Amino acid sequence: MDDQTRTELEAAAFRRLRQHLMEERPDVQNIDLMNLAGFCRNCLSRWYQEAANERGIDMTKDEGREIFYGMPYDDWKARQPEADADKQTAFEKSFAENVARKI
Repeated sequence: MDDQTRTELEAAAFRRLRQHLMEERPDVQNIDLMNLAGFCRNCLSRWYQEAANERGIDMTKDEGREIFYGMPYDDWKARQPEADADKQTAFEKSFAENVARKI
């Protein structure tokens, strides 16, 4: 497989993942994703932003989130129910293991 085809397939897979998370399973909270998989929608938006920045495209965290979420992040967050104490405790551990050490 040539590089261009691989890049196009990877981009299609990313778009499909985004569609799944945003349109088909918006009920799955970021905290659930982080606790189970070690990444969430915010991670995906940050990776998008980092890829843009690596290519010389000036993009802020908020701009990356708005592109990924299709709306301002605060609007998305307002739609989500509050996580219970057990989820929040598990999230602190997962975030430390999967995100904080990589930033």
